[in-house]
Amino acid sequence: MGDGDVGTDVSPQDGGHGQPVQAPPDLPLDFEGFYLGHQEFFHDFAEIHLGSRRTAEQVVHQVFLEILGGWDGLLQQGDLEQQTLAVLHRGVTRRLDADGRPPAFLINGPIAMNLEAVRKEMELSSSADGVYEAILELSTRQFTVTVLRHLLGYPTKRIARYMGLDARTVDYHGRKAKERLRIRLGLPAAPKNKKGTGQ
Repeated sequence: MGDGDVGTDVSPQDGGHGQPVQAPPDLPLDFEGFYLGHQEFFHDFAEIHLGSRRTAEQVVHQVFLEILGGWDGLLQQGDLEQQTLAVLHRGVTRRLDADGRPPAFLINGPIAMNLEAVRKEMELSSSADGVYEAILELSTRQFTVTVLRHLLGYPTKRIARYMGLDARTVDYHGRKAKERLRIRLGLPAAPKNKKGTGQ
């Protein structure tokens, strides 16, 4: 079974033997739709943490198998996007723990350059130590929005679709993430935030 395939062969792409891969007949149709709609996002998210597309494919493969194993229960819970995102987080974290290393975006040169751009975009002082570590301490939703928006460059509507949230909720978590980072890093609030009665 290929790294990017789930079950016996969920991916509709060529299996590497010149034959199109066929999904097994007992694979739930709604799961297949979920897989096709989310595999790119899952792989991008895993790769930015793990630093290797191949490792990301291995982890995402296991993540999708875990999701498939609990598919009926996940559908009954009614918050499919949040539940499956949690499975992805766990899968990536388990691999990082097993490898005994920090996320690749802390040590990978090109990604570190992206993070320098994130500092500027989020108006965080370049002299503030621990900004990357502080990102890791954000709540799951704040962390995910920060990674998808600032590291992967996903637009708000796409983030909202993958996270199963309203676009305004995505923006809210983005603002809260920025605010929490400022507090964590001991930075002053931007002047525009002094006005208003936000919570």
